[in-house]
Amino acid sequence: MALNVIRRKELYKIMPEGLIATHKWLMENNLTRHAIDNLVKSNQLESISKGIYVRNVSKISWQSVVFSLQSIIKTDLVVGGLTSLEMQGLSHYLSFSENKTVHLFGNDVLPEWVKNLNLNVKFVRHTTNSLFAKNSGEIGQLHPFTSERDWDNDDRKLIVSTPERAYLEVLVDVPQKITFEHANQLMQGLTTLSPRNLQKTLEWCQNVKVKRLFFWFADRQNYVWLGKINRESITLGAGNRMLIKGGKLDTKYKITVPAWI
Repeated sequence: MALNVIRRKELYKIMPEGLIATHKWLMENNLTRHAIDNLVKSNQLESISKGIYVRNVSKISWQSVVFSLQSIIKTDLVVGGLTSLEMQGLSHYLSFSENKTVHLFGNDVLPEWVKNLNLNVKFVRHTTNSLFAKNSGEIGQLHPFTSERDWDNDDRKLIVSTPERAYLEVLVDVPQKITFEHANQLMQGLTTLSPRNLQKTLEWCQNVKVKRLFFWFADRQNYVWLGKINRESITLGAGNRMLIKGGKLDTKYKITVPAWI
């Protein structure tokens, strides 16, 4: 009994409620196979998939799922796009859907157990291949162009795209999934982007459409940070790009945009 109490205390210390862990991670944190089996039998741990455990399944949140993906399973997935902008108070676009969508960016596959969780959350995984070339400068890092954000009261943090990267991630889906109006509204809230971060992010971005759209939306606001960008080091490619049928051609950036804008 005393040993079980010790194991339980160890579990509570390393694994808060709602946190999802692998069998391997638990063993790396000094829990034996026998101890793990006993914790499951005593309902201190719940198995949600083969080799995947949680303490108190009712406490699972989208944040605890992402934290587990980043810090325990150690994927390259980061909170990005609209979700990152929302977390940083930079999205004023209200969603009336009952189910929240969490956008994750990275090249690692989203584990199957994530899709089977009983949460009112839809996790959407996007690859970063269309934005950044592999093995280029900062791209050699596991999580390039990111920052950390608190998500609970125990100093645990989520890795999220910087506002500069997050907005570029949004632009990838314009106009197929994100409207010009929505992207324009988001740009209206980006008054304090970092010119230094933006310069580096745009230089490493290989998506010509995204870069042209970024400058097109930014020019409409004419923020102070825009004048500090060295455009000569950012390649915008050649030739016209048709982004929307029935639109008008913007001759400066060579993209078609809605005629009514």
